[in-house]
Amino acid sequence: MSKIKKNTKRRLRIVIAALLILTVLYLAAANFLVSAALVPATMEKLEAFESITQESVEALVHTDDIEANRQATLDETAQWLESVSSERLTAVSEDGYELVAKVFYQDESAGETHKWALLLHGYTGWKEEMNPFAHWYYEQGYQVITPDMRCQGESEGDFIGMGWTDRKDNMIWLDYILEQDPDAEIVIHGQSMGGACALMMSGEDLGSNVKAVISDCAYTDAYSMFKKQMKDWFHLPSFPLLDTANLMLQLRGGYDLKDASALEQVKKSKIPTLFIHGTEDEMVPYEMSQELYDAAVCEKELFLVEGAGHAQAPDKDPEGYYGKVEKFLEKHVRGAQTNV
Repeated sequence: MSKIKKNTKRRLRIVIAALLILTVLYLAAANFLVSAALVPATMEKLEAFESITQESVEALVHTDDIEANRQATLDETAQWLESVSSERLTAVSEDGYELVAKVFYQDESAGETHKWALLLHGYTGWKEEMNPFAHWYYEQGYQVITPDMRCQGESEGDFIGMGWTDRKDNMIWLDYILEQDPDAEIVIHGQSMGGACALMMSGEDLGSNVKAVISDCAYTDAYSMFKKQMKDWFHLPSFPLLDTANLMLQLRGGYDLKDASALEQVKKSKIPTLFIHGTEDEMVPYEMSQELYDAAVCEKELFLVEGAGHAQAPDKDPEGYYGKVEKFLEKHVRGAQTNV
């Protein structure tokens, strides 16, 4: 064999080895991205997580009225929590994870009520974030359930479900409500990822007991959200890394980010839906709620809150926000006109 042929073969082996190493590193990066975005335990270990969290806080709107309204709401909610009757619930998902929720029961002295609210928190959140909403619904005569969605709060799970796996998990809580009260009239109210989950649920056959959905600052689909966040958080182009990460998620987590689409689900929904969004939302652009509203075939309304950032609509304009929700529910829930 000539020296030229030997050198050519050696170069070829080097190129192949380099390509293999690059492929392994690329797949490892895609795999790591899945964990960094969907496994809270991994997120918290990342040095970048603190800066991402700080960026998210800085992206909110900071005005005196929002801060004052938020603090007043938290103070009122804390006082309510000291006296309200509640219970910790546990259940097991179809794939074997223990899920945890809290139920707030109406005082017996308030009389009989068939009104129930299922309140869904946002990405990397927990059930306690929904306590201010629970307080409001309770004051309107509702019994309330606030779940920790999988892999968040007290609930088990390997990956955050972005609303898609959660749409099935939350059927457990709907079943629980109907076991307690077959005549229940149920409102599903979610914020951010919880809002998207509520919309994803609305595209399923939920039965006649679910009377209304309130979607606050929801995204159209999980794939589009991660495409945006890869640019905002990691300053990386989404192609082709996001598609590879999505493939890894399908192999590891059992679902496809492209399937996690509130947009496709609202095209099938027959449940009256109120879409709410702040116009200054830098996390989930308010145009996504406009797109969801336009695609929905159910009875629907859209309420945009001027000057509100992500999940800040009830703090920017509490009277307008809860007034709009109340009027919407009056149309669809029996007895919602009068507090029980």
